[in-house]
Amino acid sequence: MKAILVDDERLALSHLKQTLETYASDIECIGEFSDPTVVLGQIKELQPDVVFLDIQMPEIDGLQLGEQVQAAFPHILMVFVTAFDRYALQAFDLYALDYLLKPVLPERLQQSVQRLREKMEAGRDRQIVSRETKICCFQQIRVQLPGKEPESLRWGSAKALELFAYLLHHRNQVIDNQHLIELLWPDYEESRAAQQLYTAIYHIRQTLQNNGMGTVAIRSGECGRGYMLTLGEAQVDTEKWEGQVKQAEQHFPQQIEDCAHAFSMYEGDYLGAYDFLWAEQERKRLRNLWLSLAEKLIDYYSEKGMLQEVSNVRLRVQQLLPPQAD
Repeated sequence: MKAILVDDERLALSHLKQTLETYASDIECIGEFSDPTVVLGQIKELQPDVVFLDIQMPEIDGLQLGEQVQAAFPHILMVFVTAFDRYALQAFDLYALDYLLKPVLPERLQQSVQRLREKMEAGRDRQIVSRETKICCFQQIRVQLPGKEPESLRWGSAKALELFAYLLHHRNQVIDNQHLIELLWPDYEESRAAQQLYTAIYHIRQTLQNNGMGTVAIRSGECGRGYMLTLGEAQVDTEKWEGQVKQAEQHFPQQIEDCAHAFSMYEGDYLGAYDFLWAEQERKRLRNLWLSLAEKLIDYYSEKGMLQEVSNVRLRVQQLLPPQAD
């Protein structure tokens, strides 16, 4: 296991390296850096498995640097090292695998290294992420990895699931903490609601990482005021479907088969399995897009005398359309 160490204090770097060499012989220290501004470039060049990162440093603190590392290299594990325990919650908020207090005790370091071993072993078969990785939002949220069927994930709680869905719905936007709290925990006292939010974010990140969805990232906003979900190389099925519908309609009726295929890909309402009121506008928009496509197909098939195809389209609409949606 290859590691780099980052601390602006040379003495602390030396102590951590010596402790690792003595009590964690399977960890190879391939780089030690006291200047945090060079770390991203060195990670790209050295390709470590883990970064031991001090929090309090000049120019850029370890939490900011950790977020940059997370964004650029989501597969790399991070262990924060600091003299203060008040940063623990923020550290774990950044996918940190562990949090060590200075001076680093041998017993505590061995525990951390064991966690690193277990994480790397468990992740060897889960880190395969490609452009085919997909988040499915028709009817219910599922994930689909390359070569596998879509599957539902365990999010830890219904609130964590809705939080993930909301951030996905507003992907690439920073959503303010207070807005999220008012949406999901409106009746909670402020400090308790904030803790619930941090916990839900932690569970979401763990769920994504543990199920091969490391390309999907949830990053903290500026000064920790909110969260933003980014997809990386993953795709959302409803977004991909909408693009296919628009492409097929541009060439209608010449590409009637593409239109029929796009019609059949609609598997149910957007997040239709949940009573998320905030999703209703998008749910209706996509449903109407599908119904418009259905009307085009019915008109085309009727004109061509293809009565069985007309019947099939109407039957499909009856099967999927909720009773209240005319």
